[in-house]
Amino acid sequence: MSEAIANAAIDQLFTDARTHSHWLDKPVADDTLNRLYDLMKMGPTSANCCPVRILFLKSKEAKERLKPALNEGNVEKTLAAPVTAIIAHDLKFYEYLPKLFPHASARDWFVNNSELAAATAFRNGSLQGGYFILAARALGLDCGPMSGFDNAAVDHEFFREPSEDAAFQQEHCPDSHIKSNFLCNLGYGDPEMLHPRSPRFDFDEVCKIL
Repeated sequence: MSEAIANAAIDQLFTDARTHSHWLDKPVADDTLNRLYDLMKMGPTSANCCPVRILFLKSKEAKERLKPALNEGNVEKTLAAPVTAIIAHDLKFYEYLPKLFPHASARDWFVNNSELAAATAFRNGSLQGGYFILAARALGLDCGPMSGFDNAAVDHEFFREPSEDAAFQQEHCPDSHIKSNFLCNLGYGDPEMLHPRSPRFDFDEVCKIL
């Protein structure tokens, strides 16, 4: 059995970690984003389905494409963040199960059951989004996860089926089976701009041991 990790690591992942909206002028290296994913992907999902799909928006052009979908209160902090990750999930994740879960015919569980596939993709994609935040914190990054955006607009802008004809795609190409879940700004947060931490429930308020 593994031993508990050091208290300093627990503090970095949970106790001292905060949600940030203000960012230092310090870039996030592409290698760090690769390491983040390589940590995140090791978290468990049902039947190893791994439905998460991530777009890391770093360029000004990519952020400008995202801007119209953001609620007004999320625009400034998102444009200022070194990276904004679109955490999405693939509704057709089951097409990869022969590779990811080869010891059972798991694709057959989902291929003709779109309701089950959608629920499984959302639940496990959300799980992977949680792993994403912990992996980012483990690498010394700060996170600003958020909703407050138009999912349909993001999906239409970033996840449409590709077409060689750009004009045709703009008008006619359908949105794909990749669906956005939430956004997560990444970078190195400015600790001077943090508000006091909001309260949490105590164990006895929300938990029971049966």
